[in-house]
Amino acid sequence: MNAVPVIVGYVLREALRRRVFAVVLLLTAAFLVLFWIANHYVHGELGRLQVPSDVPVDARTFASAFLSGLALFATMFLGVVLAIFLTLGAVRGDAERGLLQPLVVRPIGRSTFLFARFLGAISVTVPYVVAVDLIAVVITGLTMHWWPDRIATPALEVAGAVAVVTALSLLGSVFLSSTANGIAIFMLFGAGLVAGLLGTIGHAIGSHAIKHASTIASYLTPFEALYQDALRQLTESTSGLTGFLLQLGPFGGAYVHGWTVRVWALAFLCLVGAAALTAFRSRDL
Repeated sequence: MNAVPVIVGYVLREALRRRVFAVVLLLTAAFLVLFWIANHYVHGELGRLQVPSDVPVDARTFASAFLSGLALFATMFLGVVLAIFLTLGAVRGDAERGLLQPLVVRPIGRSTFLFARFLGAISVTVPYVVAVDLIAVVITGLTMHWWPDRIATPALEVAGAVAVVTALSLLGSVFLSSTANGIAIFMLFGAGLVAGLLGTIGHAIGSHAIKHASTIASYLTPFEALYQDALRQLTESTSGLTGFLLQLGPFGGAYVHGWTVRVWALAFLCLVGAAALTAFRSRDL
């Protein structure tokens, strides 16, 4: 295991060489600036908004929760981009460039290499996701004068969702080239989000078939289930018509949640890791 820090350092230096961090930091800065501008203008509009007295909707809570859900989605998306950039060529890509073979001979071995690549990726993505989400929460809190019901837990769950995508990207890198793996993981990520959106629509129109299919899809893509649970915790105590309207939106609806989702996501992560290691051991380099 002494080789793990060495490989983690290799991953980070390679990311710096390819300017991965520079691209992600630029996107992050742009997002946070635009997010602050959105909060500023929404806050101004709320001051002029007149909600009829017979409509029991808390406009500030609705707008702030919607913005927080949007920030949660954007944070997860940026974290997934970073995770894929760090892992899309971890196995086959490095093998094709002749970089992998010297690293997986004894005493390092393939299992140590794969674990170190995963550890190197999440050591960057997890702190990044947590930090960006907390910054967005502070922006909304200070600008809109509203704070979510849970602050730390949603950030940690989205970080867990990114860790699941990281593991899937490592598994894909065993079989696919860098470009093909990046495309495949992005498409899988998009499919999971679409499944969650369909679930929201299914609950809104009362379609049992759509709700059932969406629930199955969320468990097949646990990053989506964790994201839904994180959304739920933003407005866990919001009730009435405000809570109902939030459930109808793409950044407030959450129908797969709870400890079952969290435990399954952890088990899924272990299963993907075992599959990646088994496939890696059986491949010729």
